[in-house]
Amino acid sequence: MKTIRKSSLLMIVLSLLLIGCGNQTVAQPIEQGPILIGGALCETGIQNYLDNPAIKGAQLAVEELNKQGGILGRQVEFVNIDGQSDPAVVEKAAEELVKRGAVAIIAPADFDFGSPASNVAQRAGLVGISTAASSPMYGSTVLGDKQFTLSMWNTTMGATAAEYAYNDRGWRTVYVVTDDFISYTTSLSEYFIVHFKSLGGTVLEEDHYTQGDGDFSAQLERIQALETQPDFLYFSSYMPDLAMMIQTVRDAGMNLPIVGGDSYDDPGFFSALGSKYGNDIFFVTHSWMGSEATQDMSRFLQLYETKYGAPPDTSFVATGWDVIMVLAKAMEQAQTTDGAEVAKAMENIEFTLLTGKLKWSTAEKGHEPNIEAALVQIQNGKPSFIGWGKPENLPAP
Repeated sequence: MKTIRKSSLLMIVLSLLLIGCGNQTVAQPIEQGPILIGGALCETGIQNYLDNPAIKGAQLAVEELNKQGGILGRQVEFVNIDGQSDPAVVEKAAEELVKRGAVAIIAPADFDFGSPASNVAQRAGLVGISTAASSPMYGSTVLGDKQFTLSMWNTTMGATAAEYAYNDRGWRTVYVVTDDFISYTTSLSEYFIVHFKSLGGTVLEEDHYTQGDGDFSAQLERIQALETQPDFLYFSSYMPDLAMMIQTVRDAGMNLPIVGGDSYDDPGFFSALGSKYGNDIFFVTHSWMGSEATQDMSRFLQLYETKYGAPPDTSFVATGWDVIMVLAKAMEQAQTTDGAEVAKAMENIEFTLLTGKLKWSTAEKGHEPNIEAALVQIQNGKPSFIGWGKPENLPAP
């Protein structure tokens, strides 16, 4: 009888609770424990100069978020598993992070290396976001409706360089050298060429190089053989061979201005050029690590130097910070870590970031990033900020 009385009492209490709730849904228990954001960024290999700074920025962002209460009242944990600059390893790293319970995946700063991580995220129903992959393939059209890149696409990067050369510097002719090793360099040249021609510029020739060849003499001979020298050179390549390419043309007495993309935003590149080779070089990148760049940059620089003991020497640290802050704001607005809801929130918010103002298009339109680009000049081996650029009529992706 004692058991029956307890059961009856329990049924009465449950009935009263149901009456009080009416047709409302009973609240679910609040999730506890830290929110895990996973990174498959490359700490080693040829991608490390892009991804290691982003890791530092992400770690700093997580510390600041946790001081302010975290996300949705929960502390945040960022775990990176080294992708080793190998797409297969990146994929396995992302799969391991999903198994550990990551609610979002941060992917390497390149389509070739980053897309395997985003493919894993999409299959798991999670948001995947690259810190700086700039290929127009990095978005929802190719990778799925929950996939993004923080970076401008190469349409913006190439067009910004073209407009600066044509409109601001008055240069009318260019010789282009494209590194064929990865999609980043090939598509960057493509959009630069299309936009420079649309402005009225002339591309004397598009030459080619492959990362790892280690010899730029054939390309140099073809440039020297031109009847009329171009106003400037456009090199779409990256380290370590990029410095060698520039050293080769400078040693030949060719002091033409050289223009390129965000792969130039590398302290190893500045060091390799030094004051002897590092002159009249211009590039487009994500931000500038100086207080004049954006409204929150001064605070970020103070936090960074306090944590790491030195100021940042590349804007890729800002991409890591921004990715974490984007995810945090989107989760707060969505009031959940659910991938579909977070992705929708990311589409609806206009973000003010260290890398400028950012608004993504909808998944149906590819998650195209609408963002400004920073212009930087290297003189005497040291970079300096020119300003922000944002082309009005971008080439079609």
